[in-house]
Amino acid sequence: MPVIPETPRLRTREWCLPPLILHPFSDSTGPGRLVESSRASLMLQGLLPQGDLTVDELERRLLDGRYCELRMLFYVGRDLFRWIEQCQDFVDSSAELRDRGYKFQSFASYVVENPPAGVAAKLKQWGVADYKAIFQRAIGLNCVLAEVPEREMLSNEFVRHYYRYADHMYLCRQHSTVFPELPASQFDFELFASGEYARMLEKEWEER
Repeated sequence: MPVIPETPRLRTREWCLPPLILHPFSDSTGPGRLVESSRASLMLQGLLPQGDLTVDELERRLLDGRYCELRMLFYVGRDLFRWIEQCQDFVDSSAELRDRGYKFQSFASYVVENPPAGVAAKLKQWGVADYKAIFQRAIGLNCVLAEVPEREMLSNEFVRHYYRYADHMYLCRQHSTVFPELPASQFDFELFASGEYARMLEKEWEER
């Protein structure tokens, strides 16, 4: 994707963007559905014995799990969209940054492709190894969905392969314009789970 040539370097100071706060997706049936979906996929591929389960039952379990994944990624994307909007407000409020042309795509590329080392390490600590795919697909889904559709509104084809569609939706948004990349060495942000961030604020208030 061609981008606007990088402008002269900013001052050596590091710009601290707003924190990215991820809210947990509360669904007590989610983990179980994901496990069943993974097992169903392996059974359909002949890698696990399917026992007494029919092909139709395995298909249903697979699609139930994929839809659950889609829902969870949508809400992650909502948090990412909120963070990108906050970053744009931050840039617009800075006399030094507002004329550098940073766009939605600049921040999306930054968080997907080259987040700060501390953020990547924290995600891996949470057990999120492939955060690039998760963030990319989460943003892609939010590019076209204002709310999560009911399962009946989505075709089996879309649910089965939603991650491929989400990848292309992300790329479509990124390729819709040219944009300057953020110089990663000069920008930083922190990552928090919502509960963790609330506890941190509460502690700060108590110490005042």
